[in-house]
Amino acid sequence: MATPQTGLELIRLKNLIVGDKSKFGQSEWLELGTLTDSFKLVDGHDRLLRSYRFGDEDYDGCVLSVLRTMIDRNPDNLALIRQFVDGIFSEGGENVSSVEAPGRKIVFTPSVFKAPAGEVDQNLVSVMMPFEAAFDSVYATIKDAAKDAGLECKRADDIWDDSTIIQDVFSLIFQSYIVICEFTGRNPNVMYEAGIAHTLGKHVVPLTQSTNDIPFDLRHHRILSYLKNTEGLAKMRTELAGRLTTLANKRPSKAPWAS
Repeated sequence: MATPQTGLELIRLKNLIVGDKSKFGQSEWLELGTLTDSFKLVDGHDRLLRSYRFGDEDYDGCVLSVLRTMIDRNPDNLALIRQFVDGIFSEGGENVSSVEAPGRKIVFTPSVFKAPAGEVDQNLVSVMMPFEAAFDSVYATIKDAAKDAGLECKRADDIWDDSTIIQDVFSLIFQSYIVICEFTGRNPNVMYEAGIAHTLGKHVVPLTQSTNDIPFDLRHHRILSYLKNTEGLAKMRTELAGRLTTLANKRPSKAPWAS
């Protein structure tokens, strides 16, 4: 059964499709039908493509009806339809968010950073934390937790692709599916990096040895606190692995038309 949120998303997609017929026409409909295993539905519909060609008043209704039928046949088609339609109507941007959620899409061009080449790695967890020896055991535990969840873990000092460290940090966040931020000590760099991760729509996991180090604006998020001793790190590994596994299970499937 479709939810009210699904209905709102279908209306949004319908409005995009009918709003600019120069971008979404017969060819795009047949491609969408192929992607959603609904080619016969589109090609054999008694009104959809005819209404499009002749600009008939019932085109809006036909679009909504066909989209709804695609979803009713297979609920997984909603994600395919969303990615396909949004990809056509995006203004030259790309989706690097870890969350597939309906809503307004914002396209922006960084002035301080360079957008890295390549796609988001849905197996990559990046860690934002001070590069200090005092955190070595913490980082080792985080890496173990990521491995337990079947994910790869990296920190900016694990790579050296650019002459500036902040560009490597931005690139790592950009390409990550999950970003862990270790707030112990209220490190200003970590605060800055958490803001970048949230802006890019990443799953952010706050980590700290003291909840007093979490900024006020972030205290409504679920925070994983731990003690930095053998028992505390072991407990943190178990809890963090569970959280990472939950997020890994939410990974969107790669669109079939992507290379």
